[in-house]
Amino acid sequence: MREIPGGKAYRLLEAGPIVLVTTADRGRANVMTMGFHMMIQHDPPLVGCVIGPWDHSFAALRETGECVISIPGADLASKVVDIGNCSGADTDKFERFHLTTLPSRAVKPPSIAECVANIECTVADDAMVDRYSLFILAVKAITINDSRRERRTLHHNGDGTFSIDGRTVDLRNRMVRWKQFQVDV
Repeated sequence: MREIPGGKAYRLLEAGPIVLVTTADRGRANVMTMGFHMMIQHDPPLVGCVIGPWDHSFAALRETGECVISIPGADLASKVVDIGNCSGADTDKFERFHLTTLPSRAVKPPSIAECVANIECTVADDAMVDRYSLFILAVKAITINDSRRERRTLHHNGDGTFSIDGRTVDLRNRMVRWKQFQVDV
């Protein structure tokens, strides 16, 4: 087996989809691209995400304690990368990238109409923000865009390349200990 530097672990473990995160502060909405996130627990549902002070959205999330994690389809790949390559400090990304905002049900930041799903969150724990830029988010509402034709998601390989979801393997009948979590989305 070949050894690689420990700093490359993210290239092996970063399997979750690239997402967009919306925030709103002082009446202005922003959207950023995020790849470092994880499910922490099922009930109540908690999500961990890394948003650092280098991100324009950091101050808004810290101030308001609210965001929406929007899951784009693979057809939005170029747009998702471009959103991550500019700052909301000087760019209205919704306008520039032609994203349609929708009112969210439980939080002030908008949901994104073009996305497969929108997960509305509030900050549940910010104890690790100063040290690790890690926010623990409580899921408050989820909306699914059933009219979306492209449902495959985009996954960053950590080196500027991306993978797109492929074939799904259905092993629900073998997941006997976890049947309560088998809900279609």
